[in-house]
Amino acid sequence: MTPLWWLVFCVLAMSLTSTVTQDVCRAPDGRDGATGPPGRPGRPGLKGEPGDPGAPGIRTGIRGLKGDEGDPGLSGSPGKMGYPGPSGPLGAPGAPGLKGTKGNPGDINDQPRPAFSAVRRNPPTGGNVVIFDMVITNEEGRYHSNSGRFVCAVPGYYYFSFQVVSKWDICLSIMSTRKGQAPHSLGFCDTNSKGNFQVVSGSTVVQLQEGDQVWIEKDPVKGRIYQGSEADSVFNGFLIFPSF
Repeated sequence: MTPLWWLVFCVLAMSLTSTVTQDVCRAPDGRDGATGPPGRPGRPGLKGEPGDPGAPGIRTGIRGLKGDEGDPGLSGSPGKMGYPGPSGPLGAPGAPGLKGTKGNPGDINDQPRPAFSAVRRNPPTGGNVVIFDMVITNEEGRYHSNSGRFVCAVPGYYYFSFQVVSKWDICLSIMSTRKGQAPHSLGFCDTNSKGNFQVVSGSTVVQLQEGDQVWIEKDPVKGRIYQGSEADSVFNGFLIFPSF
């Protein structure tokens, strides 16, 4: 027998021997062992695809009755004041009131009657205000002979006039001033080339309030007034009617 065949024979003999041995010597299967502890949780799976929309549900409920009205809540804080609205249209005139009772009879003697008249005799020199220093009449004492000014105490309309004697060219003005305003001037001028006595005069009506003043003022250049016993210069004024 060749060595190759001898090798094949040996292999077959060993395989047969192993098979017979397994069938004859195998023990019966044992009992199942006890359940082991649970294993660790596995990792989360991938997110699944969205499912198909479900069928619409069927409404089977019955609407209940309206409940009772609840108690009112607490008052809130007052809001901020709004902007004032536009002015409304002017209303219709009201009905005339009842006629008043008749007043007491008036007395002309109770009415204010400021009036004055003054002439120039020995006036102070200097300045442009023409001072009429000698008072003829001064009802209620509103003319001041030391300053040559009339100071109003009774509001109303007044008449003022002057007549001034001169032998030269002369310009004079009736000056009046009101509170908070510049003085108002009313001018009068006359020429005199012969050197004779000549009278320049002027007058006006003005409305005055309490505290207003009126006086005569001369031009600084053409303001020379005659001073002597042959002729007098005079300044007058009085209330025409009050305006209370």
